Amino acid sequence: MLQKTRSKSHLGTQLGSGSNCCLGVSEEILRSSGRPDASQDPPGARLPSSRQAQATSITELRTQKQLELKVAELVQFLLIKDQRKIPIKRSGILKHVVRDYKNIFPDLLKLAAEQLHYVFGYKLVELRPKSNSYILVNALEPVDEDGELRGYQGTPTSGLLMIILGLIFMNGHSIPENDVWDFLGRLGVYPTKKHSVFGDPKKLITEDFVRQRYLESRRIPHTDPVDCELQWGPRANLETSKMKVLKFVAKIHKQDPKDWPTQYFEALADEQRRVRPEPSDPAPTS
Repeated sequence: MLQKTRSKSHLGTQLGSGSNCCLGVSEEILRSSGRPDASQDPPGARLPSSRQAQATSITELRTQKQLELKVAELVQFLLIKDQRKIPIKRSGILKHVVRDYKNIFPDLLKLAAEQLHYVFGYKLVELRPKSNSYILVNALEPVDEDGELRGYQGTPTSGLLMIILGLIFMNGHSIPENDVWDFLGRLGVYPTKKHSVFGDPKKLITEDFVRQRYLESRRIPHTDPVDCELQWGPRANLETSKMKVLKFVAKIHKQDPKDWPTQYFEALADEQRRVRPEPSDPAPTS
């Protein structure tokens, strides 16, 4: 689900500019198409010219938006098919979803698998080698020790909440709700459409998360139509931390938290404050 970004700008800038953010796909395909193991390349490594030409020919007729929509469509197809608990056949995926994107099917499947893991907490597994039949298994695990939000530990909702907390933190501690929906739309999560995993996403995010104090929603003055901004709520600060959320974002991007120095040093200072003992009241004098 997620690509290795080379920019060190914060996620909010990437989201607002429409460039490749953590769920963009075109750069990932350009980086990995036709290569046995692109993940081993150091950050910033360039493709040889022949491979650049090959990757470019694959994607020259595909816009990033088209590729993102295709990955989101594939994820939704896999989630819906999994509800029947019957193995999902490659032939069905190719026929009903991939269609004229067959030449980049392995890359689309890889990106869909990453999205399923990080956002929904599922692992896409082939039943047997070369069987071309897949199932989804629960793969939820903490980002690090005690990394999950306790209220949603072991549920796909924790991944969605961590993504929203990451968007807020990387954007400077608040983000317009419309920008959140623009981003989640890349995952096939829309405010007006029921979701196979999250149910009513708008209610979950703007009512349930707010009522449970994971998020705070504040109206942005002088906006027409009315827009609100989302911030961390007090429960989020108690159950997770800036460093844990930054590590989650870094894991999605396959980068190091230090690649975002502004957020990293802020998170480091937050960790130091958390371990520093609070000053005790002076003892009363007799």
